[in-house]
Amino acid sequence: MIFKPIIIISGEPNSVFLEIFLKTFLKNKFKSPLILICSKKILDYHMKKLNIFADVNLINYKKIVIEKLSKNKINLIDVEYEYKYKFEKISEKTNGYITKCINIALFLFKIKISNKIINGPIAKKPFLKRKHLGITEYLAKRVHANKLAMLIYNKKLAVCPITTHLPIKLVHKNISREDIINKIKLIDNFYSTYLNTPAKIGITGLNPHNESILPLNEDEFIIKPLVKKLKKLKININGPLPADTIFMKQNREKFNVIVGMYHDQVLTPIKTLFEFDAINVTLGLPFIRVSPDHGPNETMLGKNSSSPLSLIKSIQFLDR
Repeated sequence: MIFKPIIIISGEPNSVFLEIFLKTFLKNKFKSPLILICSKKILDYHMKKLNIFADVNLINYKKIVIEKLSKNKINLIDVEYEYKYKFEKISEKTNGYITKCINIALFLFKIKISNKIINGPIAKKPFLKRKHLGITEYLAKRVHANKLAMLIYNKKLAVCPITTHLPIKLVHKNISREDIINKIKLIDNFYSTYLNTPAKIGITGLNPHNESILPLNEDEFIIKPLVKKLKKLKININGPLPADTIFMKQNREKFNVIVGMYHDQVLTPIKTLFEFDAINVTLGLPFIRVSPDHGPNETMLGKNSSSPLSLIKSIQFLDR
């Protein structure tokens, strides 16, 4: 059986991603060949600096033959990257390089080489320039997708924030009935079609204990009626549930997905529970996009001490 390759965008060149990629590649065997999109000069430097060496198969992204890709070598698409210093502070200097890497990945999807894409960490502030909330939204605009969900996934428990990278003071203004319904439907469909297991969803309220001293209580007037509506659609969902207790062991074991109203309401608990044993899956794109659940971590560049666990889980998730 021929497995479609997994396309891996290296992301920010001044990050630990190539370190964790090399550790992942050398210590694990995968059924799918891996296509890495990055600068060969930077990859070579990482290997020399870290004393971690792997065989490289240089390929032309316009002439890929899936059957000829190697599973024992890094199938590398070399993207030119000019730099003064090999490890620099993260800045807008790398934006053109990152964009080129993403463009190649989207091209490979377009010509049907693969629908499995992983991107390494990208520093949001310099790359997005406040034009998008996150890389999820950036990719969605690139492929004209308008219904999205960010799922931080572990086999035991996954979480999804309704609002993503918004300041707290803006969250209540962006709790949309339509957005909640769309995200819940995406999650339910993803579990049933891709994971072949039914979703068991718990949804939190927005306010402490689901109570508010204000006339409009979002939990009572928005979330509660939506849960009733979604149950009528045969979706297994319960809530709104208080966010301060839903992650207690006896409560979280009732669900395989917990949906929260804002980023840290659900990402803080999931990272506390599983640390790097979780991956970021974007639902709603025309391809399956996964990324390790951590940032560039430029402070650990070249130290050979970064954990590859989240990248290993990301590749294993797509290795089918």
